[in-house]
Amino acid sequence: MTDAPQILLHHHLKKLRLPTFQGEYAKQAQLCAAENKDHVHYLARLCEMELIDRERRMIERRIKAAKFPSTKSLDSFDFKIIPSLNKPLTMELARCDYVDRKENIIALGPSGTGKTHIALGLGLAACQRGLKVRFTTAAALVHDLIEAQDERRLQRLQKQLTSQNLLIIDELGFVPLSKSGAELLFEVISQCYERGSVIITSNLPFDEWTEVFGSERLTGALLDRLTHHVHILEMNGESYRLKHSRKNRQYESPRVCRRPST
Repeated sequence: MTDAPQILLHHHLKKLRLPTFQGEYAKQAQLCAAENKDHVHYLARLCEMELIDRERRMIERRIKAAKFPSTKSLDSFDFKIIPSLNKPLTMELARCDYVDRKENIIALGPSGTGKTHIALGLGLAACQRGLKVRFTTAAALVHDLIEAQDERRLQRLQKQLTSQNLLIIDELGFVPLSKSGAELLFEVISQCYERGSVIITSNLPFDEWTEVFGSERLTGALLDRLTHHVHILEMNGESYRLKHSRKNRQYESPRVCRRPST
């Protein structure tokens, strides 16, 4: 039967929200006793384990809150397939110093060149460094903003978006925006200006963004804000997905054709 002090200890650790401490204290006591470690080493070890586990849980919560469609790291990106992409700059950006400086990133290139993968990798790196991140596509964001406006909760949504350290807007240019949608997107990006960082991926060069926003004035004002403090990632070339698929097939073992038995 569990004695009273142990029950009390479990109660206190639960109240203090120390789940790792609670799960490990008995095991670590035995290990420290076997290693002839004193109580200070024992407590230090438990505290370190609690801190490591707490950081892991916080990162998991940030990743979940970011609403990534999938979790991808820069380590899994094959930079050799897209030689136009500046790898040293990309890896430097993964340190997230640009977020501290409220700078933006724009990844430009044809469809399939890995822009979303890079944006996801940079978003994951930001989550791992304790930053608040939100990922969305341009079309989904505009839809959410219009819906929020109709339901009279636009201000609340805008506040949520602009409170992020990093807002990632993927696939700008895939779908032309309505006049109201373009204005709402412009307003969000304007509110983020010099308050947080924005990553935008687009399959269109800057001189074609007017086709998306439908107004030269609005496009000019948007680019003026985005490019004031910006890092441009050029991602031109053949489809990353196609090349990566071909490369993987090269390493597949050839199939052996066997005659059916008679």
